[in-house]
Amino acid sequence: MTAVTDQDRDRQGPGHEGAEDTGRDDDRRWDDGLIARRAAEAAHESAEAARAPEDDEPGPQVEAYGLPGSPLRPRLDALRELVGLSRARLDGDTLAEAGRVLDEASARQRLSSRHTVVAIAGATGSGKSTLFNALAGVQISDTGLRRPTTSAPIACSWTDGAAGLLDRLAIPGRLRRRPVQGGTPTDEALQGLVLVDLPDHDSAATGHREQVDRVLALVDAVIWVVDPEKYADAALHERYLRPLAGHAEISFVVLNQIDRLPGEAADLVLDDLRRLLDEDGMPVGEHGEPGATVMSLSALTGAGVGDLREVLGRFVQARTAAARRLSADVDAAAARLRPVYVADGRPGLGERAREDFTDRLSEAVGAAAAGQAAEREWRRNAGRACGTPWLRLWRWYESTRQLGGGLDLMAQALAPPEEELTARQRVEQAVRKLADDAVDGLPVPWAQAVRETAVNGAKGLPEALDELSRNAQAGAGGRGRGGNADTGSAPVGPGVPGERGPGGVGTAAGQGKRDSGSPGSVSGSVGRATGSATGALGGRVARPPRPAWWPAAVLAQASMTLLQIFGGLWLLGQIVGVLEPGLLTPALLMLAGVVGGPLVEWSCAAAARGPARRYGQEAERRLREAAAGCGRARVLDPVAAELARYREVRERYVAVTELSTTGG
Repeated sequence: MTAVTDQDRDRQGPGHEGAEDTGRDDDRRWDDGLIARRAAEAAHESAEAARAPEDDEPGPQVEAYGLPGSPLRPRLDALRELVGLSRARLDGDTLAEAGRVLDEASARQRLSSRHTVVAIAGATGSGKSTLFNALAGVQISDTGLRRPTTSAPIACSWTDGAAGLLDRLAIPGRLRRRPVQGGTPTDEALQGLVLVDLPDHDSAATGHREQVDRVLALVDAVIWVVDPEKYADAALHERYLRPLAGHAEISFVVLNQIDRLPGEAADLVLDDLRRLLDEDGMPVGEHGEPGATVMSLSALTGAGVGDLREVLGRFVQARTAAARRLSADVDAAAARLRPVYVADGRPGLGERAREDFTDRLSEAVGAAAAGQAAEREWRRNAGRACGTPWLRLWRWYESTRQLGGGLDLMAQALAPPEEELTARQRVEQAVRKLADDAVDGLPVPWAQAVRETAVNGAKGLPEALDELSRNAQAGAGGRGRGGNADTGSAPVGPGVPGERGPGGVGTAAGQGKRDSGSPGSVSGSVGRATGSATGALGGRVARPPRPAWWPAAVLAQASMTLLQIFGGLWLLGQIVGVLEPGLLTPALLMLAGVVGGPLVEWSCAAAARGPARRYGQEAERRLREAAAGCGRARVLDPVAAELARYREVRERYVAVTELSTTGG
């Protein structure tokens, strides 16, 4: 029999079957002048058999494959989180396919779980429409020599309640049919099947190919119909079978028209078809293994059609096709996203990279030189306190003879432009090296994000380190030239009258940064680090500590000086005749003072080496920590946060792929 739609159905849109008055004349016929007019009785009988289901579904459709216990739900949740976390780092085109999969999964889960939508696709002349009619038991789709025969998708639903699914496929009501069912066990197994006949995928009409691609992205399963002439067509394998290799479990590849093959030729062609599918990467489900179903039949003679109906019946009754399709779609989306999430190595910032960064910043800020200067200053203070007064007087005389001595302080506090440029280059090199270590093995988008974070964080870092270095140098110079190590006083320096000398610059600069930077801010943390380091080097509170033996050494040196003075006065009194002659005793006293003074000074210098070295190391450590804190706040922490973000999205990606239920 031939299924014919009436004139009223041609006027109706999708989902409006049966909406017209049932009393309207259903025997109304049409004739386009080319097709012979059919008898009214035959048209009425066929229309009743193939009429599409009404839209009055018995109740709300059940959510299909989004139940909490389904393995698909955590995969979709992980993919949704992955897309959300990646929007700020990846472009929209990269995430477009994953977003489409999520949208289609959400739409499918809201529709009926009692139906399985299966599309029949094939090339021109492959006999897919003939197979469609054979499975339905009634001629629904036109067949013939005219090409293309099928110009729009036609649906055949075995049960009611599929209107929402067909609306999603944009199949109008006039192209929705019902099969002829004989009540056999095979027919019972097909309850829930929605079969869709598609236009030719190799049609000369562009609109036909677009409809095929649109519907194939929405159905639950596909029956690919090939014939002995076109089963190896490159258009079929390269455009469809190879890209859909991960959808093997919902794919049926049927070799049609075996009645045209003599003898064992059908088996040979079928074996060659399996070989081609294997080359496409589509596994064939044999011996209980998951994969595509491959079989041969003749839709014209009916040979093998019953076997296909049985296979479809078991497939439909399992009610897992939609979940498998969505899972395969997630696998395909994850495979496309793999290059932007999976790294070749183990990217990150190790302790070695952090230490190298700190060393480079310390070198740029001059931490080692500052420590050496602090050590020399400590020893110089010890020499001033424990040295002989005659040597100190000589040093004072030499310093007053040197013109422009006060300019040395400014030369130390302000580095030459060449040195500043070198320090800036060292900082930039340190940042580049850190970024290179951090992005080693990272995917390109995330490597670019990490580099941008490092570069943005390094803005202002050279200036902060330069100020840190200048404060440290000014502090060391001010303490060396303006302070009095013997008395602990802090004289007014050569700068602004009434203010403390350059020895206090470090603390003042650090305090200024603390005031300008809010708690927890980068500038505040840098200011605290700068103030602590430079205050230790140049502030009055952080004056070099004096060991316990220092007062005794000062007293001993004073005693040696008094012996020299007493012996000299005694000798002078004998010379002028005030005292009785006796050169031995005053000479011995004077000699003891002259020899003992340098001896005490030498002993103090030897004893001061250890404390001076420790003080210099402490000054270097403080400045190193200040530089490290500055670099950590501006560069290390933002880069580490970006790497943590990558690890988080990588974990989401692993959750998407590890929970795969299709073997992808």
